[in-house]
Amino acid sequence: MSLTDPRRGIPRTDALLALPAVLAARTRLGDHVVRALVRDAQDRARRGELSPELVESTVLAAISDGCGTTLRPVLNATGVVVHTNLGRAPLSDAAVAALVAASGYVDVELDLATGARSKRGVAARAALLAACPAAEDALVVNNGAAALVLATTALAAGREVVVSRGELIEIGAGFRLPDLIASTGATLREVGTTNRTHLHDYADALGPQTGCILKVHPSNFAIHGFTAAVDLPELRPLASEHGVPLVADLGSGLLAPDPLLPGEPDAATALADGADVVTGSGDKLLGGPQAGLALGRTEVITRLARHPLARAVRADKLTLAALEATVAGPAPPVTQALHADPDRLRARTERLAAAVGAGVIAHDGRVGGGGAPGVPLAGWAVRLPEAAAARLRTGDPAVLPRLHDGACLLDLRCVPEADDEGLLAAVRAALDRID
Repeated sequence: MSLTDPRRGIPRTDALLALPAVLAARTRLGDHVVRALVRDAQDRARRGELSPELVESTVLAAISDGCGTTLRPVLNATGVVVHTNLGRAPLSDAAVAALVAASGYVDVELDLATGARSKRGVAARAALLAACPAAEDALVVNNGAAALVLATTALAAGREVVVSRGELIEIGAGFRLPDLIASTGATLREVGTTNRTHLHDYADALGPQTGCILKVHPSNFAIHGFTAAVDLPELRPLASEHGVPLVADLGSGLLAPDPLLPGEPDAATALADGADVVTGSGDKLLGGPQAGLALGRTEVITRLARHPLARAVRADKLTLAALEATVAGPAPPVTQALHADPDRLRARTERLAAAVGAGVIAHDGRVGGGGAPGVPLAGWAVRLPEAAAARLRTGDPAVLPRLHDGACLLDLRCVPEADDEGLLAAVRAALDRID
C-alpha cells in the first residue's frame, strides 16, 4: 500500500472500539457483534464501497441499529413475493408485536386459572380452525416438510405410501420427496407414469400394506400436453373403501381460495374434496412465520399429535404467537403484495423513476416459494444500468433488484410504501458510485 493510498485513512480498530458509543454498545450487543460491525465497515472501505472518512459514522450507525444479529434487512425489489433467499414471508406488524410479547415467560402450556398444565398451541389452533372451518382439528410443527414427514410417519411407517410418479417432486435446496418419505420408514408405492396416472393405478396398488394415499401438489412446475391425473374427489371413495387415510400435501399453506391464483390448491377446498389431512407451510402464501401446518379430521390429527416424532418437530412459542397473529390479524405483507393496487403501484414506480432520471417498463412479478408457477403478477419496474445492482445490494439500506436483459430492474410490489424514501436514497447513492 503506497503512502498516497486513500485506504491509509481507514480508522484503526482500537480507535473505533474506544469511541464512547462503541464502548456502550459492546455492553449492550456483545463484544463479538460490535467487532464484526467494525470489521465490516473497514472492509467496505478497503473494497472502495465506502470512503475512509465515513467509516466511523457507518460504525456508529450500525451499532445504533444493532440488534445482536448479523442478518441485514433487505428491501425486496425483485417482484418475487415469497422469496426464499430473503426468508420467504415478511411478518405483519401484528405478528412482530406477538413475537415480542411471547419473548419472555408466557402461558404457552399453562392454564393460569387453575395453575395446571394445558395443551400447547391452543390459541394458534383455534385461529387456524376459525380461518378454515372445513378442518376439524389442526396441528402446528416447525416447517412444511416436517408436517409431511410427521403425517407419513404416523400413518404409514413400516407400510406403503401410494403416490403418483408424476408427483415425486424435488423441493428447495435439493430435498426430494422420495428421500423425505423413505426417511420415515415408509415404503413408496409408485403408481402411473410421469405424465399420466389413472384411478385404476391407485386401485391396483392398494392392499394390506397400504398406510395412506398421498396427493402432492407439484408447486413449482407444471406438466402440459398428454396428461392425466386423479383428483381428490375421485380418490375419496377408493380411500374409504380400503379404510386408508387420504393425505394432500399442498405446499403453499393457502387456507382458502384466492381468485388471483385460480390454479393454486387451498386447504378448505382440499378438505371439502375428501382429504383426511392437508399439510402445508406457514411462511408462504399464508404469510406467517416458518411453520408446518396439518389440518383435517380429528382422528387423523390426533394420531399425528400423539406420535413420538411430533415432539421433535413441535413449534416453539414464538412461532405459535406469530402464526396466531398472522391468521387472526389483518392482511399480512404477502397478501398485500399479491393484491397491490395497480394504479398506486404504477404511481410509486413512476415517482421513483422521475426522481433519478430513469425509465419505467412493464414487469411481471411472481408469487415465488413454489406457489402458482407461471402466474404473472402484472406490474412495472424502474430500469437502471446493470452496474447499479451490486451497489444496491451492498448499500444501506441493502436493496435486492432483478437483473434481466442487461439491466437492473426495481419492482416496488414487495417494498413497503413507508420505505420509498429509503429506497430513493439507496438508488441515488448507487448511481452516484457508478463510474
